[in-house]
Amino acid sequence: MPSRLLYLVRHAEQDRPEEEADTGLSARGRQQATLLGERLRGIDFAAVHHGPSRRAAETAALVAAALPGVPVYEDDRAGDHMPHDTDPAGLPEPYAAFLADFTERERLDGPRVTAEAVSRFATAPAEGDVRELIVTHNFLVAWLVRHALEAPERRWIGLNHQNAGLTVIRYTPAAPPTLIALNDVAHLPPDLRATGLPPAYRL
Repeated sequence: MPSRLLYLVRHAEQDRPEEEADTGLSARGRQQATLLGERLRGIDFAAVHHGPSRRAAETAALVAAALPGVPVYEDDRAGDHMPHDTDPAGLPEPYAAFLADFTERERLDGPRVTAEAVSRFATAPAEGDVRELIVTHNFLVAWLVRHALEAPERRWIGLNHQNAGLTVIRYTPAAPPTLIALNDVAHLPPDLRATGLPPAYRL
C-alpha cells in the first residue's frame, strides 16, 4: 500500500526576532538544526521543502547537509501564514487578542495558501512509499496536526512546537492520517530546548 511519511519541523531558533521579522538563525538555532540533521541522517527523503523566510531556509540548509543527494526546494506553501480565519468568539482573551493582530490580507491569503499545502503534502501518494521533510513554521505544523486528527478548525491555536521539534504524520489511501510523532526534541539536549512560550501560547 502506498504511503507518505511527512516529517514536519518548525525552523530552529531565530536570531533577534524582536528587532527584525525575518532574520536568520541564532547560534543556538544553528546547533539545533545541525543536531536535527544528525537525527535524520540516513532517512531516504525524496525532498526537503522549506518556506521562504531566512530562518526556514537556513534550518533546511543545515539539516540537508546531513542528507547528501536529497534535493532542497523553497516553497511558498511551507511559509509563515495564518492557516484559518478563526472567529475569536468564545476563545480566551489572549487568543482573541492574538487573532486580532492579523491583517485583512493575511486573513484572505493565509487560508488559501494553507489549503494548497494540505492538497500538496497531506495526501497519500499514487504509488510507492514517499518520505518528505518540510521545514516550516509553527502555524502550518499545528494546522497539519489538527487536520490529521480531524479536530475543530480553531484548534490550530494552542498547538505549539519547539524550535527544531519533529512531528511525523503518515498518509495512506485506506485509512485516516496517523500521527506518529509530535514535537519530538529527543535530538536536543536540555539547554537547547525552549524555556518558555509567549503569553498567547500558554493556555
